[in-house]
Order: sequence, then structure tokens, then C-alpha cells
Amino acid sequence: MTTFSELNLDPKVLQAVTEAGYTTPTPIQAQAIPHALAGRDVLGIAQTGTGKTAAFTLPMICRLAKGRARARMPRTLVLCPTRELAAQVSENFETYGKHHKLTMALLIGGVSFKDQDKLIDRGVDVLIATPGRLLDHFERGKLMLTGIEVMVVDEADRMLDMGFIPDIERIFKLTPFTRQTLFFSATMPPEITRLTKEFLNDPVRVEVAKQATTGENITQRVIAWKASSKERADAEKRDMLRALIDGEGEKLTNAIVFCNRKSNVDVVAKSLAKHGYNAAPIHGDLDQKIRMKTLDAFRANELKILVASDVAARGLDIPLVSHVFNFDVPIHSEDYVHRIGRTGRAGRSGDALTLCLPHEEKYLEKIEAMIGAKIPRADAPGVAPRPARPEREERPQGEPRRARGPRREESRREEPAPKAEEPAAVAPAPAPAREAERSRPEPRREENRRDRGDRGERRNGGGGAPVVGLGDHMPAFMMIPLPKLSARAKADEPESEDSGAEAAA
Repeated sequence: MTTFSELNLDPKVLQAVTEAGYTTPTPIQAQAIPHALAGRDVLGIAQTGTGKTAAFTLPMICRLAKGRARARMPRTLVLCPTRELAAQVSENFETYGKHHKLTMALLIGGVSFKDQDKLIDRGVDVLIATPGRLLDHFERGKLMLTGIEVMVVDEADRMLDMGFIPDIERIFKLTPFTRQTLFFSATMPPEITRLTKEFLNDPVRVEVAKQATTGENITQRVIAWKASSKERADAEKRDMLRALIDGEGEKLTNAIVFCNRKSNVDVVAKSLAKHGYNAAPIHGDLDQKIRMKTLDAFRANELKILVASDVAARGLDIPLVSHVFNFDVPIHSEDYVHRIGRTGRAGRSGDALTLCLPHEEKYLEKIEAMIGAKIPRADAPGVAPRPARPEREERPQGEPRRARGPRREESRREEPAPKAEEPAAVAPAPAPAREAERSRPEPRREENRRDRGDRGERRNGGGGAPVVGLGDHMPAFMMIPLPKLSARAKADEPESEDSGAEAAA
């Protein structure tokens, strides 16, 4: 069996590896490190959790032991798809490079540009970045990539899923063609194969496991069940998740629960916390400080259950995860391999349980076709049925049903409207009597009515008769004389009731 001492590593690097507690390299490390130390391009294919990060970190540190960094011109570049993976890679450099005086900069989103610019201006040996933030610095004129000696692309298939391939191609073209390239991925889709053929120079292919395979030390189970109704499916699925967690008992030391959507991550985490579980969410919409704080708490066993989107499915090295729960069956088959790869790491055993509703079975079939195996089914744990929503109180027999809006309107229409009182003829009162009436106190309504009557009297010359029509006011259009009718028009004009009455008289 090969040991690290047989890989011709730098003595200081070997000392750091020994202090970290490692003596035997993993298969991907044993095969990739010698070729990387020789300066060859390497195409590494291995499933998650096999130690790919150390496979490129250790030879890079050995190469960086010679030379010196220059301002704004990093010597090596590591591209990662997510902020968490980039932060993890930086931790590996700190662990294995602690006996070397290497400078390092981490360029990820959620961190001030100003602080990152200060690090770049001093000159860095190792630049670890996500593609978007790296190009932001380059376009601002704060970074030059012409001094890159070694370039690493980590989790390349995840880059493809996140839409970073155009950015990767652009970054490749900004670096010198004399660079050494180390390309690592768990799967090799056609687009990734095209990239390797275009930008890698006669690479050594290192493949230590069949593509898209799951670890043999991971016990996989599928809990297929049907909800009582579509409206209650999500709530009953959360009940089922809690029953599965309780059913694992002391065997479950900590767990990651994966959801397809960020909104589900928050809902599931709040539900678990509400029922007394030590759980917290992590997804791409959270602030970077919160995400790192949550991950640190999970690594330190201060947090028992991490509810995550696929941002945490790739590359995160959390060695002591006992269980993985797929709250949703992943839509992309490759994500299943990466999700359950968070458990059973470094030779340990692990458990992966997947909840599957009937509409998710099509995704499960694609996963089984990809991994070439049937995932065992398990019985759903007993879950107490949720109480039905309280229905409206039943109407006692014989009691008439309350009328709804339209019926009330009909009842209003059926009621006869009160007839308006005909205004009585008012005899003109003498002026002194009217003055006496004005001085008498009356209710406000009567006073308003009297005022309206007075205004009518004034418009009619003070005669006291009610106002008829428009009173003294005559609109201008009514003053226009009508044209004279011809004899034929007069003959055709219908007789009015008044004219008929006059004729009868």
C-alpha cells in the first residue's frame, strides 16, 4: 500500500500531512499527485468524498515553494463553483501549507471588494475564486492572469449545472497557454469533455471509480408513499421526515436534509425547529456570513441537522455526517450522487434516505438508470394522521338558510319603494308672517328645507310657488330657434296627448 512518504512530496508538506493525521493517500491522490508533480495536465474523475481537493493542493504547494508572487499577478488559480467549496479549499491550503510562507486570496461573493483588492495588490501565490467574482476583479482592472503557472478547475460538472461554462472558457483564454491544468470532476458530460479537449494539453486521465456511482459503504433506502390529498402533501411530507429522523434513534448523530427549492429549505428548517429539533437552513440567498457561521456550527457538532439546497451538495468536506435525507427527489440525476456523497466519507459508513411521492417517481427511475442499480424500498414509518380542517357548523334541521348577497338584493327589489310625497300647494303668506316663521327656532332639517323654499321663492319673484323646471335659468342651447317644419313633416308628426284632448273638447 502506497504511503504519502513515497509520493516525493516536499518535506515540509509531508510534515503538515502527518500532523493532520494522514498517512495513506486515497486512490485518486496516489494516482494524480505523481503526474501533477511532474508538470503534466491531469484529468481526474472520481466520485465525491474521495479526496480530490488534496490531490491538487499538495502538488501545488510543492511547486509554489520555489518562486515569488508579484503584485496583481497570482501564480496559481483554483476555480470553484460555490463559495463554500472555495472556502474549504482555502482551509486545505492553510492546513497543508502552514510550514510555507505562502500568500493566499479568496475571491467570493458576499465579501467587500476593497478587502479583496488589498490582498491582490500585495501579490498572492494562491488565488481561490468563484468564476463570477474573478471576472468582476479582472474587468475592474485589479487583476492580471498572465502569470498563472497552475490552474485548477474543481467540480467541473457542477460548473456546468450552474451555467459557468462560458465564464470558464473566457478565463482559460486569459491565462497563458504554457500553464499546467488540473481538471477534476465526478462526472464527464459531453460539454465537459469538449472543454478538456480544447484547453488541456495531452492530459493524464485518472479515473478511480465508475462515473456517477455511489459509495458501497452508503446504505440507500427509498420511502415511497402517497399523501392523503394534494393540498396536504407538503405538510404530511414534513411529518414523515420527522418520523424518519426519530426512527433512526441514536444511530443518527447528525444529518443533512436536501431540498430542491430554496423556499422549501426555509420551510423545512422552520418546521423542524418548531418541533424541537436543532436545525438551521443554508442556501444561496442567505448572507455569506450566515452561511459560513451555519457550516462552522455543523462541523463543530453544535448544529445537528443542516437543511440545504444543492449549494451544499458538492465538494463540502464534512467527514462525520451519519445521515442524508432527500426531502425532494433531485431533478438532475447527478445531484443524487453528490448529495448522498456527503455521508460515508473517508471509509466510514452512512445512510441515505429519500422521500418519494408519486409525481417524483420519474426522477427516481432516471437516478436508478444512471447508477445502474435498483435502490431498495423501505416501509414508511407510522405517522399519526393530521386532523382535518374544521368545517363550517351544520345548520340545524328546520332552520332557514341565511340569504346570500344576490338573494338579499332580490328581497330588496321585491319590497315596494316608498312613494315620494307630492309637494302641497303653498299659499303665498303675507310678508310679516313669513318673517315670524323665520324667527321661530326649527330643527336643522326643517331649516334646510325652508332655506331651499326661500331660494325657490326668490327665483320666482317672491311669489312663493314651487320652482318648476330650471326656474329663471335657461341654458343657451335651449334659446336656439327650431327650424320650421315643412307641410309634409307636419303631416307626419304624431299628435300629442294635449292636441288630442283639445280636439276632443
